[in-house]
Amino acid sequence: MKNKRTWYAGLQGRLYDASKIDWDHLPFSDKDLKALLVPLMLEQLLSSLMGMADTMMVSRVGSAAISAVSLADSINVLVIELFSALAAGGTILCSQYIGSGRSKEANKAAEQVTLVCAISSVSLSLVCFFARGPLLALVFGEVEPDVMENSLTYFALTSLSFPFIALYNAGAAFYRAGGNSKFPMQVSVFSNGLNIFGNAVFIFGFGWGVFGAALSTLLSRIVCAAVVFAFLRKPKQVIVLRRYAVRPDLPMVAKILAVGVPSGIENSMFQFGKLAIQSSVSTLGTTAIAAQAMAAIMETVNGVGAVGIGIGLMTVVGQCIGAGKPEEAKYYIVRHMEISEVVLIASCLLVYAITGPVTMIAGMEPASASLCRYMVGWITVFKPLFWVFSFSIAYGMRAAGDVRFSMITSSCTMWLCRVLLTTILIRVLHFGPIAVWIGMFSDWGVRGIIFSARFLSGKWLSHALIGEKKAG
Repeated sequence: MKNKRTWYAGLQGRLYDASKIDWDHLPFSDKDLKALLVPLMLEQLLSSLMGMADTMMVSRVGSAAISAVSLADSINVLVIELFSALAAGGTILCSQYIGSGRSKEANKAAEQVTLVCAISSVSLSLVCFFARGPLLALVFGEVEPDVMENSLTYFALTSLSFPFIALYNAGAAFYRAGGNSKFPMQVSVFSNGLNIFGNAVFIFGFGWGVFGAALSTLLSRIVCAAVVFAFLRKPKQVIVLRRYAVRPDLPMVAKILAVGVPSGIENSMFQFGKLAIQSSVSTLGTTAIAAQAMAAIMETVNGVGAVGIGIGLMTVVGQCIGAGKPEEAKYYIVRHMEISEVVLIASCLLVYAITGPVTMIAGMEPASASLCRYMVGWITVFKPLFWVFSFSIAYGMRAAGDVRFSMITSSCTMWLCRVLLTTILIRVLHFGPIAVWIGMFSDWGVRGIIFSARFLSGKWLSHALIGEKKAG
């Protein structure tokens, strides 16, 4: 045991310089990390489960309804990912200011993030609302008339919700930047619960179908945005927003966009890649399509805990960078990787154990259920091996401002490894749906090697966002 500890200590010494860390005054103790990360993991898990429940309720309306929601949500997810990227930029910028002890600048940054999110979300909302017909037709081509009619209805109302989900994401980011992840989790759980309740009333009580599902989504997003910003007006917290009518601060906006735009492009490339892969999967027949769809849901669920830890890591590393303590930033990246690995192994094993019962409850055909379990088995083996190196390190590097490298690397590995390899394996070599996961494992593996090399080089620490604190 002593030799193992010595070996591990030697490995840690290669990752960060322990002699440069003030161990008695770390910004986040293990207790602080638990208080930050547990709510984030719970929020991700509950949001995922609520989303599944939402889908199941809409599916009761009929195949045209669920198809319509699926089509519109393909665009909705892409837009929401852009807002999430802007919110991530807000988290990083505000956390760096907080870490440097500049609460006044953190509040100014929060005002500018709010302004950018409001302007961009309202603009996209208006474009999507008034051009929803041509937009849906352009993306999906000709679909059945009843599906298109339902899609237009659903997309009309959900596009009106864009400003509210964007503002909620921004407000939640401000709380997380200060280390408070519990309150955003509570608001998210309340909002998702309100959405489910609204679905039950509007879909099954009033019989409004897709319109009821969209209306419930819109109202729940209005409520969660209003609650978050109402509480942000209260004093005695890290970030306080008392005024919303602010003038654009172009240098500050440029910093926000410098983080948000590359992250948004990275997220968009990921969504476009998923659509490209789906086009290949659609050639495999209904058994394979159903199995792949359920396997994708299982893979999403087994990763929500690790994703929550990654979101928390941006706050921790951002504060360390702002305080001018790069070795502590390295330490926390390694610490979060350790935590993520444990959580990932446990969640993958748990999801694999429940895959059989879930496919049974979902009423999947035996062939599809068997194929789904086979793919989830391979995910359970390979995801703990590769995921942490390909994602956890990237969360930390983004928090230090190294976003363009992450964007370029992730986009290249996504398209060259995941999309291209999957397409060849399915369309040329006829591997079946397991090709999707072979492509994904190769993407994770290559990306993990590149990010690990970047981390060890220390080049990710040379992308300052806020500059040094002025004396006096």
